[in-house]
Amino acid sequence: MELYNPTYALFIFIAFSILIYLLFRPVKGWFWIIKNNLKTNEKTIIEDVLKQLYHNEDSGKEVNVNSLTGTLKFNNNLIVEVIGKMTNYDLVHFDGDVLKLTGSGRDYALRIVRVHRLWEKYLAEKTGFDKTDWHEMAELKEHELSHEETNLLATELGNPIYDPHGDPIPTNSGKMADVQGEFLSSLAVNSIGRIVHIEDEPDVIYKQILAENIHIGSQLRVVESNKKRVVFYAEGEEFKLAPIVAANITVAVLEKEEVIKEDIARLSSLKENEVAHILGISKESRGDRRRRLLDLGFVKGTEISIDLMSPMQDPTAYLVKGTSIALRKDQASRILIKKE
Repeated sequence: MELYNPTYALFIFIAFSILIYLLFRPVKGWFWIIKNNLKTNEKTIIEDVLKQLYHNEDSGKEVNVNSLTGTLKFNNNLIVEVIGKMTNYDLVHFDGDVLKLTGSGRDYALRIVRVHRLWEKYLAEKTGFDKTDWHEMAELKEHELSHEETNLLATELGNPIYDPHGDPIPTNSGKMADVQGEFLSSLAVNSIGRIVHIEDEPDVIYKQILAENIHIGSQLRVVESNKKRVVFYAEGEEFKLAPIVAANITVAVLEKEEVIKEDIARLSSLKENEVAHILGISKESRGDRRRRLLDLGFVKGTEISIDLMSPMQDPTAYLVKGTSIALRKDQASRILIKKE
């Protein structure tokens, strides 16, 4: 009698592996879902509802209970129960089936938005976390900081007016600066402007913009705009976006006297045997990363050329003040030059 059946053993192993994956896969595993639901408290749900209502009202959209339950990642019955309590707390009220913020609800929502945007600013300026992680990390931290801790964070950052995406940060009293500009998708051909805001939601569109390596602060010129695509030049490079993606980029149109010469290029575009001078570092490079580039000699007026190019052209070694310094393409794209 055969005591060991390889096929049966393989089946058991595969089934066990699938079970382990379903239990412990990141974020959506049963273990993490149960754990997160146990951790979820009323305060977190209230604050997420308030912030969702604030963003929708700010963009002129109406919200009902069904749309909220479809957006927020909590148990539907729990959301409905909390909304009932929020009406008793005078944070929200119903206008027909539309859910709206009260005055006190809007004030509370602004405090949450303030924490979120300050934390994103902190992550951009003080840490090495990638920009794709800022939003999700700030989503968690916005529920943890007290009012006093938020004010200390704002002071440490120098009370910034805008977050890294160009969104205005509410002050302690709830006041905010305006974002002056137009959606890139609505600009006419030959318009020249500067990118002042990149919307980080929805996540799928934000990641498309990041993949294109489009930077806040860049001057651009629109060369084509129709229902199929928007084409523009910025810092010596051509970019092509679908209109739905371009609509998440806000551009401040420049007056004739505000336009700078269009001979600015990114260091990443420099070719072998070309020589250039550094014009500066893009606003996209912040905090310690910016200071490190300056310490390495990437300062305005410095002559620069390619010293050694790797087979895959990433990284590339640049000759700066007699020293060979290797940079990845993403790093080089944040250094602005003028080619000879």
